[in-house]
Amino acid sequence: MTISPVWSWEGRVTSELLLILDTSTTAGSVALCRGEHLLAEIVVDSLANHSDQLLLHVQQLLTEQQCTLAEVAAFAVIDGPGSFTGLRVGVTAAKGLARACHRPLFGISSLHLLASALPYVTLPVCAFLDARKKEIYAATFSTATGSPCLLDGPCVLPPQQFLAAMPVPALFVGSGAVLYRDLIVERFGPLAIFAPGPLHTPRASSTAPLVLQRFQSGESGDPGLLLPRYIRPSDAEIAQQK
Repeated sequence: MTISPVWSWEGRVTSELLLILDTSTTAGSVALCRGEHLLAEIVVDSLANHSDQLLLHVQQLLTEQQCTLAEVAAFAVIDGPGSFTGLRVGVTAAKGLARACHRPLFGISSLHLLASALPYVTLPVCAFLDARKKEIYAATFSTATGSPCLLDGPCVLPPQQFLAAMPVPALFVGSGAVLYRDLIVERFGPLAIFAPGPLHTPRASSTAPLVLQRFQSGESGDPGLLLPRYIRPSDAEIAQQK
């Protein structure tokens, strides 16, 4: 029997340079951070451009900051839920970069990403992403201590069903919160609070504190173990089941 070697990082990494990719929605982003400090970030609003531009954006950030790929200490990628195509593009690219550099790769939930932009909120934070088909990807977090702590979810279901079981008052964030704002207000009235407009667009840099924490903890970050988190089956899989 052949036993595969345990994944380990190459050499001793002393820098805290982090490269974080998000292609889970149309609002994709690439962030270069040193620890929790954002050095530069590129945000695009076109799902079609992710596959063509992602690695170009990575190179652009590194060049502008006078860094090299070899200096990156750890990689992270938003691994779902979200666009099936976008997730495949981002996860595949991130795994390739991490393997080439022999560096750890950490997967972060797209819903966690949204909640990360709202630290120290005393209310529950409800992250909603439009899942199409009149459904949402949803999860509820507590961010009272700074870092999001999952309370409920993630799941995919009609917004009415999730709202019926939700705690109130709550703070809503994400494309699903924007799309179903009227439904949320109808359900909760003035108890429904919405994040400021810019925070509904996910930014890869929001997860830098979590990525740094996982890197410093010595988590293996084996790229071979990372898979997209789709939550629901694709249309092709549904068709095969019929």
